[in-house]
Amino acid sequence: MLFRSAALLGSTVALAALPAAAQEPKVTNQGITPTEIVLGTHQDLSGPIKSWGVPVTNGMKMAVEEVNAAGGINGRKIRLIVEDSGYDPKRAVLATQKLVEKDKIFAMLAPMGSPTVLAAQDILLEAGVPQLFPVTSAEFTYKMEAGKPQERLKFNNVPPYTDSVRAGARHLMQEKKLTKPCVMYQDDEFGKNVLDGFTQAVADVKLKPVAVTSYKRGATDFSSQVAKMKAASCDLVVLGTIIRETIGAIAESRKTGFNPVFLGSSAAYTDLIHKLGGKAMDGLYATMTTQHPYLDEASQPLRFWATKYKTKFNEDPTTFSAYGYTLVDAFIRGAQKAGPNLTTDSFIKAMDTMTIPADIFGAPEATFSPTKRLGNDMMRLSQIQGGRWKVVSDYVKPPAN
Repeated sequence: MLFRSAALLGSTVALAALPAAAQEPKVTNQGITPTEIVLGTHQDLSGPIKSWGVPVTNGMKMAVEEVNAAGGINGRKIRLIVEDSGYDPKRAVLATQKLVEKDKIFAMLAPMGSPTVLAAQDILLEAGVPQLFPVTSAEFTYKMEAGKPQERLKFNNVPPYTDSVRAGARHLMQEKKLTKPCVMYQDDEFGKNVLDGFTQAVADVKLKPVAVTSYKRGATDFSSQVAKMKAASCDLVVLGTIIRETIGAIAESRKTGFNPVFLGSSAAYTDLIHKLGGKAMDGLYATMTTQHPYLDEASQPLRFWATKYKTKFNEDPTTFSAYGYTLVDAFIRGAQKAGPNLTTDSFIKAMDTMTIPADIFGAPEATFSPTKRLGNDMMRLSQIQGGRWKVVSDYVKPPAN
């Protein structure tokens, strides 16, 4: 008995030393019947970023309706259950607990927001429920730690804020010969990712920040932050801001005669910036992958999709509508590859060798592996010109180091 215990202990120690990708995670096969796949998501449908959450949800519903109308996935139709987090981490936790314990979801698909996803992620992983393609670029959504096999259950396809901001800021500093970089960021997980990208970009070009300033989530007055950056004569301002904060910071800057180059993360890449902020938003750059689907877009497939969306929801689609649609498509591809005998384990194994082709919105090909849970790490730049976003760069990969 003692010998057996010692042997068991030795095997346990050896297992713990293996990388996460080499170990099998504990999984649940709930949410699967012969006719149905139950998916859950938590979105902000009533809080400060509902202008993200509502179109993401609409895009998801549109994709689900299309695949179900075509017969589903190997005969199974998707049932999507949507919970409103209000961009509140506590509500996201409660929503996740409900989806896992009561609704018995197979996977959490495209949950919204860095602080809300972070608060609820461990609930999913500990229960053996996959977390798929969150609408956040935070690194915790795809990085795997050694000895934690449950982290094999998470996948993302949104380039991380850190890497994309690093590549975008470095590109602008080199191209425009900017020498006085500054940053203003939201004091949370999202904002600190942007800050990290800014810090790395500045180091890449052998400069130092001339002003670093932050604000608490929910703030509406940015006069002190703008005054600090103006006093430092910043010629580049990287914004770790969402929608209201992006508009507020730029509007305050224009009002005071402070006109540096502004760069936002993918969180600022939305038509609401120029619709709500008006002419003052012209010139803003943002990192992005998925192109905004304007109804008069030159690409015929994009125009067709955008028109279909507007007909269905009686509102123009946004980048976030496209996110919701394409992230459901990514799940569909993984589930189809897993085959008729769909389980959590067969789905994870299918994703381990998954390639998702480039789409009509301009997002590049995404690839996954047992050790690579981020499908795409490239970004490109768009700029607001004449009241609409225009793609102004090719895709750029982040630095290797």
